[in-house]
Amino acid sequence: MIKLSDAMHYADFVMIDGVMFQTEYLRVPDEHTVADDVVLEAKRGDDEIAFTREDVDAAESIGDGVYRLKSGVLLRLLTGATIH
Repeated sequence: MIKLSDAMHYADFVMIDGVMFQTEYLRVPDEHTVADDVVLEAKRGDDEIAFTREDVDAAESIGDGVYRLKSGVLLRLLTGATIH
């Protein structure tokens, strides 16, 4: 199973509880991030959402690239495809 922090690399979109958002800001947690540091911001129209390191720590992979946060929110990180 892939950890959420590994899946965060290069994510262009994030599906949150089945709703697609575009990634605005992404910081993969490392030894320098603390619990209240924002690691993910996403936007859908006028709706914006942010998650801190505390929100994503201990995320549980439930398969097929979906992660359950301790709050119960389901996340799926997606990368846009480039066609040549």
